[in-house]
Amino acid sequence: MQVIGLCRFSYPALGGFQIEHDTPEDRAAFLYDPVRMEERFATFQNLTLPPLLAQTDPDFTLAIVVGNAMPEKLLTRLLDLVQDIPQAVVLPRVPGRHRQVMCEVINHVREDRPLPSLQFRMDDDDAVAVTFVQRLREAAQDLGPMLAKHRYIGLDFNQGHIARIGPKGIHAKPTVETLWTPALGMAVAAGASRGIMNFSHAKLGRVMPVVTLPGEDMYVRGHNQFNDSRQKEGVKPVRLPLLDAAGEAAFLRTYNIDADTVRASYR
Repeated sequence: MQVIGLCRFSYPALGGFQIEHDTPEDRAAFLYDPVRMEERFATFQNLTLPPLLAQTDPDFTLAIVVGNAMPEKLLTRLLDLVQDIPQAVVLPRVPGRHRQVMCEVINHVREDRPLPSLQFRMDDDDAVAVTFVQRLREAAQDLGPMLAKHRYIGLDFNQGHIARIGPKGIHAKPTVETLWTPALGMAVAAGASRGIMNFSHAKLGRVMPVVTLPGEDMYVRGHNQFNDSRQKEGVKPVRLPLLDAAGEAAFLRTYNIDADTVRASYR
């Protein structure tokens, strides 16, 4: 089964954001703000990429969607970051309807195979465990009879961490949440016209079977000052304590995220 990951890297979509802008140009100006981009590159480099580089099952494709008008300096910086990740494909797209563009991207990299594709999505400040692709494929294989009956099945790894990085290292706490996106997968039947981006992640259980897979840390949900979902008034801050040595060792083991590397990147 082909495993496809989708990551939107500051793509100025029409829709798909909780922060509203009047025009694609206004949205691009917000997304490409130098302060915001420095933070996004820091999270992408220190949180998102390290576990993808260390996947125990390296057989996957990661489609990274960017705007076709991303400044050349930023695009070059992004391409440099992913040059050692053979699974990564950077795909520039003109501003368009969010779900429509993301679905087109997935179908662009999707191969014509007789087996279901396994799809997941992540933001550029999220991460998955180094075992994620392996566990996703194993879980789908365990569902053989269900795959034969259903065009779509959700695979929800519900345990992980909320984290923020900074000059002191990694601030994080464990969490268990249902249908959060970083380690939420979907088995999509061969020939099915829709995929993971056609459905609201929080409502998957209304339209398809969802198998919850608890008991193993499988994701990092990044928190920072530019989180789209945390910009509205009344959103309470999440207290994230600084990891001690044991916590840093667990993060390195589970996610290949190195606190020393994080600290060094801020110096």
